Amino acid sequence: WIGSTNTFLFDMVGLVAGRLHDRGYFYHLVIGGSLLQAFSLFMLSFAKPGQFYQIFLSQGIGSGIAAGLVFVPSLAVLSHHFDKHLTTVMAIVTSGTSLGGAIHPVMLNNTIHGRLGFANGVRASAGLISGLMLVACFIMRTKISPSNHTSFFVSAKKCMHDSAYLFCVAGATIFAISYCYPQFYLQVDSVSHGLDRTFSFYSLVIFNSSNGIGHLFAGLLANIIGVDIALISSTFGGAVLIFGMIGISTIPGVVVFGVLYGFFSGIVFGLTEPMLTLLTPDLSELGVRLSLPGVMFGPPISGALLTDQYIWYRGAVFNGVSVLST
Repeated sequence: WIGSTNTFLFDMVGLVAGRLHDRGYFYHLVIGGSLLQAFSLFMLSFAKPGQFYQIFLSQGIGSGIAAGLVFVPSLAVLSHHFDKHLTTVMAIVTSGTSLGGAIHPVMLNNTIHGRLGFANGVRASAGLISGLMLVACFIMRTKISPSNHTSFFVSAKKCMHDSAYLFCVAGATIFAISYCYPQFYLQVDSVSHGLDRTFSFYSLVIFNSSNGIGHLFAGLLANIIGVDIALISSTFGGAVLIFGMIGISTIPGVVVFGVLYGFFSGIVFGLTEPMLTLLTPDLSELGVRLSLPGVMFGPPISGALLTDQYIWYRGAVFNGVSVLST
């Protein structure tokens, strides 16, 4: 529930952050969110063994809120500086999430299980993140005057009457629920099939590395075949691969799955924000429209379907069908 709560707050707070960005509070959101993120991560280093609530408060709630405050404004501000190549630029920027997902597990694994231990290892990671966010706070700048004439409810009403936007949001939300299944359970799948534990740890690194490549490739692919066709084909490929998790039981199988699924899902998430941007006729409302509904229940549902007996076909069928429905 810690990861799911983090993801849920990330998206839900994004709803508020998006509107505040449109009203001119970009710097308040970015600086405030960065400070909260740094505080939450350093507080995580003080968590004691067996104290679930300490990790839940720092990483689940604090870090989730902080990420929600920062993420949407960081994407929406790109529209202030880019027009013609906005899709490509957004795909490149979102690839940073995958890059972090590849670097930090390796960093934490080596520091926590090395001389530094848990507390100092987490502090080292928190220091790196805080330093990078400090740089971001200095270099990100707005260029467009804030929107003061349209209330949130007027903007929301316009969104509710935009069928293309609603279908896009619904599809992205359903995909996000199922996308988390391999991300949360690929390591467990590897361990439960008797594969080497060290390799099982790095299976997530393989997934995130390929996911980053998919993000980077997304902009190029969208320019060649269009954002909509790239999204549909990549979503279908991801659904097929989730069904394929039923038969994964070897190291080569995990590697192939991690590379392919990471690549396809990277394209989908790399193009979701650009697609929403294309569906936004008034860029002064981009912050609101980039705020997607939250996803809190995907991983717990998958865990309940798996049970402690690890019945893998249940999770694969549920999540595969969900992705196909998008």
